[in-house]
Amino acid sequence: MHTLGSVILKPGREKSLLRRHPWIFSGAVAGIENAGKPGETVDVFSSDGRWMARGAYSPHSQIRVRIWTFDEQEEITPAFFEDRLKRAIQSRNRLNIPEESSAYRIVNAESDGIPGFVVDRYGNTLVCQFLSSGAEAWKSVIIEMLNDLLDPSSIYERSDSEARKKEGLEPKKGLLTGNFIDDAIEIREGPLRFLVDIKTGQKTGFYLDQRDNRALVARFAADARVLNGFAYTGGFGIRALHSGALEVTNVETSPEALHLLDKNIELNGLNRSRGENVKGDVFRVLRTYRDSRREFDLIILDPPKFAEAASHIKSASRGYKDINILAFKLLSPGGVLFTFSCSNHVEPALFQKIVADAAVDAGRMAQIIHQCHQAPDHPVSLNFPEGRYLKGIVARVW
Repeated sequence: MHTLGSVILKPGREKSLLRRHPWIFSGAVAGIENAGKPGETVDVFSSDGRWMARGAYSPHSQIRVRIWTFDEQEEITPAFFEDRLKRAIQSRNRLNIPEESSAYRIVNAESDGIPGFVVDRYGNTLVCQFLSSGAEAWKSVIIEMLNDLLDPSSIYERSDSEARKKEGLEPKKGLLTGNFIDDAIEIREGPLRFLVDIKTGQKTGFYLDQRDNRALVARFAADARVLNGFAYTGGFGIRALHSGALEVTNVETSPEALHLLDKNIELNGLNRSRGENVKGDVFRVLRTYRDSRREFDLIILDPPKFAEAASHIKSASRGYKDINILAFKLLSPGGVLFTFSCSNHVEPALFQKIVADAAVDAGRMAQIIHQCHQAPDHPVSLNFPEGRYLKGIVARVW
């Protein structure tokens, strides 16, 4: 076995590794020996010389090492990645996700044992994100393995998120292997079909993590007046329309997303007269509805990440509170609010407090009838609570 370097921890800083947390922050490091290039494999030792783990070195990131394995006998070779990929693929098959949907997450980074790497499936096209130095260093091996294991028609890269910049890596996107990809790929989700823009759309093109929560909306949509804020390409709104909503108002700032939303309504053969697509800032549009005393029976708020870092928690909390106050004021008696946060820095307890405070300030009494989280193809390792980023509350007002 050969590794290129060693990382020695400060006294007492091995505790997280004993709990098998996959990150080592720069402040925990006492010394580095022969670490080599970004992404190279290093062994991690405690201050008294005990071997602790093996991971990928990242000199430009606050996360100095992302752990590949806690098994000293396990080498980081192509076989290692083949094993991890096979395990991730099999887990999705056991959940019967391919039977329910043609679009789902195959590898969820740290929680699937491949830190900094994400791959989503859209039909026979794979979309990958290489978000860490370690994942970038093994990119060619991982792509070869995906081709061998899944035989996709195309593999497209969407390594263009802010997380990559924190690793000192330039953003990248484009076709990696296979055939030319159309501007929009058609997928199936339960009884519905959607067109997805994997090249320029949000995340890898679609909010796959909300699949189960979109299905849950169907329980409350029949005969309801629905407001779908931050609508994107219409996942929640189209599910509501399909489930018998009287009318659905979709509010979204992006004209490109609204264009695709309109196509998705048509693709599913839904009645356009029961839907209204509004281009505008959700905060401003909802204030206008409040001032004109509009009411809705079902409101869905799925905003973008308000807190990119821990330093943003205070401002993010204000944003979540403001938008939820508006929603509570717009709900009819007995109405239901689906409200979400995808900011992993905003913990579930804090989010619940924000929503509760919003109800009080809006002068409404409300009860939680369901708690939401990301779909099971976005698993959360018990040793990596940071992987639980999506949280949602379904609240009924009195």
